[in-house]
Amino acid sequence: MLSQEKIKIMRKLTSLMAIIALLFAFSSHTSTDKIQERTVGTKIGNKAPELKFQDPNGKTIALSDLKGKMVLIDFWASWCGPCRRENPNVVKNYKEFKNTKFENGKGFTVYSVSLDKTKKSWQNAIMQDGLAWPYHVSDLKYWAAEGAAIYGVRSIPAAFLIDGDGIIVAKGNAIRGGGLKATLNKFKKK
Repeated sequence: MLSQEKIKIMRKLTSLMAIIALLFAFSSHTSTDKIQERTVGTKIGNKAPELKFQDPNGKTIALSDLKGKMVLIDFWASWCGPCRRENPNVVKNYKEFKNTKFENGKGFTVYSVSLDKTKKSWQNAIMQDGLAWPYHVSDLKYWAAEGAAIYGVRSIPAAFLIDGDGIIVAKGNAIRGGGLKATLNKFKKK
């Protein structure tokens, strides 16, 4: 038979164990929430900063409108020789992957952010280079472009690849040339 003293100790231990279990459950839930609340930034693993600019027809297109797709955020300009030389590669990959299912995204598209100064030059380059995707935006502020400032772009072409949740999965030279195709293949659903 247990003494009154031992019964009191057992009750206290049981209460203490219940409190510890509740604290553990709460802390696990909180750390899961923190994982889901990603830092907004331009590093791989960050939530891509929002962009929201007008297309050549004056329609505002937000990057977040493309949620659910793999998106190449492509900073370029009509006057940029390296950008224009990279455009055929981007076009080729767009055509190849636009209907592809990815691990975290359905389809691939491009959100082109132009650092042009004039609408005419920008539109002509879109047509000449056959940039067939519908998401072309610019504020026509040249190097003072707000999108470039948000992403810390100091030279072009510059690119960021985001998944269906808007998380940056690749960027920079790793997704230029053949690197874009290799990276997209890496994220294809198997």
